[in-house]
Amino acid sequence: MIELTKENFEQEVHQSKGVTFVDFWSDGCVPCKQLMPDVHAMAERHAGKAKFCSFNIDGARRVAMKEQVLGLPTMLIYVDGERKDSVTGSDLTIDQIEEMVKKYI
Repeated sequence: MIELTKENFEQEVHQSKGVTFVDFWSDGCVPCKQLMPDVHAMAERHAGKAKFCSFNIDGARRVAMKEQVLGLPTMLIYVDGERKDSVTGSDLTIDQIEEMVKKYI
């Protein structure tokens, strides 16, 4: 997974062609950390079909606000740089995340 920063977010997401998945998380988000191993495994299973990215919003809340990320964990799908779909919430499951991803790959 590509580790996004506020410096490379625009280039890696909005200027990207094809499908881009972004996992928004923070150090203090317990559900985010619980999902992380499964999200990374999903990214490996679908490698080559989409770009998979991870974005820690700590220290980059302006980017999260610009992307309308209001809660964590949040997973977004972009197609050719445009936001297309999202799933969010503390009760999010890897099955829900993978179901969203499969609609676009």
